[in-house]
Amino acid sequence: MEVGRLAVQYPGGISARFRWGGPGQADEVYGISESIGDLHDYVELSRSGVSACRAELRVESPTGAWTARLASPVFDEPQGTLVDTANLLLIKYGFGVYAFNARTGELAWSHMSGTPVLSVLASTRLDHVLMQSELETIALRDNGEVAWRAAHSDVITDAQLVAGRLDLTTYSGQHVYLDARTGQQA
Repeated sequence: MEVGRLAVQYPGGISARFRWGGPGQADEVYGISESIGDLHDYVELSRSGVSACRAELRVESPTGAWTARLASPVFDEPQGTLVDTANLLLIKYGFGVYAFNARTGELAWSHMSGTPVLSVLASTRLDHVLMQSELETIALRDNGEVAWRAAHSDVITDAQLVAGRLDLTTYSGQHVYLDARTGQQA
């Protein structure tokens, strides 16, 4: 399996580079870590063990550079969402969401799910972010506290935030709509 790579540019001069691989590819993923800036290892937070899949995030900003290492029990492509009002870079990887200080890489909080996380959705109109896993939607405040949660009876395969509503597509092709502010069916 080839190591995945992705480069993303965020507002405020923040750029990120992701590398990720499958089980046993830690050396390939971490082998070219850059030595400038702080290195944060958050592998233990996933409780995935030594054979876990690995990811590395390298962030450069006007105030410096940092690198974070993550692990997952399932192969996954990491994705990031910047919440600039809270100065948080949220990274979805495997079963977790990690909230990093976007400028320093310091971990503000993390939240683990019982199933793989599909996406993290944010809007300046919400006072929380939405963490969508295969079986649950969780609204998380800037400090990581749960604002609300909604369980689903079918596996969710896609989530989109449209006009204040969360449009969830289930494995069976049905759509479930939630009010993004409250989690109530819309």
